[in-house]
Amino acid sequence: MLLLLLTVLGLAIGSFLNVCIHRMPLGQSVAHPRSRCPHCGHELAWYENVPVISYLALGARCRACRARISLRYPLVELATAGLFVGTYALVGLSPLLIPRLVLGCALIVLMLIDLDHRILPNSITLPGVGVGLLFSLTAPPGWVDSLIGALAGGGLLLAIAKIYSWVRHEEGLGMGDVKMLAMIGAFLGWKLMLVTLVLSSFAGAAVGLILIALRRGDMKYALPFGTFLALGALVAGTVGDRLLAWYLGFY
Repeated sequence: MLLLLLTVLGLAIGSFLNVCIHRMPLGQSVAHPRSRCPHCGHELAWYENVPVISYLALGARCRACRARISLRYPLVELATAGLFVGTYALVGLSPLLIPRLVLGCALIVLMLIDLDHRILPNSITLPGVGVGLLFSLTAPPGWVDSLIGALAGGGLLLAIAKIYSWVRHEEGLGMGDVKMLAMIGAFLGWKLMLVTLVLSSFAGAAVGLILIALRRGDMKYALPFGTFLALGALVAGTVGDRLLAWYLGFY
């Protein structure tokens, strides 16, 4: 019953995350008006807004204008449900459950907004730092590691951005990435923040090299680094401690 409840809750939250992903970059409210078709403005009835099921029942098309509904909507809902069930399987009903779910939801929204628009909204990252620090008062990693993680996360990327700008005379990292890593550090602590940074850097470099090899980009191609930070943080939050122990085992 608990797994069923987590799945249903995850699907419902995922539906709301889709609203955030679509509206926040446009500066629109995520609370009102009700969900509507982005093509014709048709306001969705409740039975057209049931996560995953409505997508399948409607044949992936708007009931009013028959425009195609993006596959991303059910995928985000399913991914969020997977996040809820997977996080529970990992940490159980511990004080870490709610912080990790909040962080995971924020990362999903940031990842897709950055992928689409190359922006990371301050309305998520800045409050996220404070929320992560508050959670650390009663849950791991503890307030000391959390505070160090926030300061070091933001400070590291800020230093890299300034050095890159000074050497190359152009912007290499946006301030959104700086604030996002500070948020990740506040939630995960400084150790897993470093794991996140390493994983995201390697993933970004690998994708960049692939794009260059396929002649889809060059050395100046702007990658959505926030997307890689989100993926790195999701991995760090699940197996980061094991990766860190494995790496330190060489010394």
